[in-house]
Amino acid sequence: MPLPAPSSEPAAWLTLCLARGVSQAMVRNLLGRFGSPDAVLAQSAGGLRSVVSAREADALRDERDSDRVRATLSWLASPENHLVTLADDDYPRALLEIADPPPVLYVKGRRELLGAHGLAIVGSRNATPQGIKNAEAFAEALSAAGLAIVSGMALGIDAAAHAGGLRGRGSSIAVVGTGLDVVYPARNRELAHALAAKGAIVSEFALGTPGVAANFPRRNRIISGLSKGCLVVEAAIASGSLITARLAGEQGRDVFAIPGSIHSPLSKGCHLLIKQGAKLVDAAEDILEELGMGRAEAMSNPSAQSASENPLLAHLGHDPVSLDELMRRTGLEAPALSASLMELEIEGRVTTLPGGKFQRLA
Repeated sequence: MPLPAPSSEPAAWLTLCLARGVSQAMVRNLLGRFGSPDAVLAQSAGGLRSVVSAREADALRDERDSDRVRATLSWLASPENHLVTLADDDYPRALLEIADPPPVLYVKGRRELLGAHGLAIVGSRNATPQGIKNAEAFAEALSAAGLAIVSGMALGIDAAAHAGGLRGRGSSIAVVGTGLDVVYPARNRELAHALAAKGAIVSEFALGTPGVAANFPRRNRIISGLSKGCLVVEAAIASGSLITARLAGEQGRDVFAIPGSIHSPLSKGCHLLIKQGAKLVDAAEDILEELGMGRAEAMSNPSAQSASENPLLAHLGHDPVSLDELMRRTGLEAPALSASLMELEIEGRVTTLPGGKFQRLA
């Protein structure tokens, strides 16, 4: 679509976009016909009906929400809060490539990050400890190479990706499914503060929008749209992360997936993506080389002990295993084995999983 003419008044954009019953598609159509929010708002009922239905035209003329406009303008008075419109020079060019770019973006934090090269990292909310470590390590290495890590600020993989991204020079962008005056989930309040201070939080939804289930799949097109590629760390077959990966593929972005145990439900989604053509990766360097960006900083922990220093790690392997199975593999009795496992868990090298199983951490 042709870009609308610049408007010096955020109020005009908000009046148009916050009118009740007016969809984003309708806003884009009106802007394409009349050129700017000011011009749209100045139209007669007949002029509007040349583009939209009579009901939509009446809604735009009669149901302008001045209270929400005033509240949003008050929110914009804070220097960390921004409204980025389709007419702004710094509206993300990458989003203009997708089928349905939002007419406005609400941004809290570093507005300039919207122009950075991004890499989406997504995955399960109920991630394994190893998945969390992988997401954080990949995000930190990719951010150190200059990529802004884009994710959805959900629990699990998203939160770990943001944490790793914030530690690198590329920083991190959260695309949320609520208004920016709502922190969802509430458990991520501290992460939201860190993103607002050192990264950015972005939403297409007006202030006050709660965590409605339908909004989260919708925002996924923006996560992938802001990114050069999408990495799925852990995902079940029915995971919403596969929606983001599908959208990334449809938008012409690269899709990457980390393989896992054939016995883990959280690896099934990644394995499906790989079967469908996603690029299998086991190091951040794989992604950077695919994107033509060179190599990442090493992700290994030089202080970690090698498996040879504790034979139990070799017996554990990398799949979840029960105490009974470990007793069979090692020949140790339960008390001695439990003590060794507890020691490794304290060192951060083994984790206990639901069902009484244990898993080695990389």
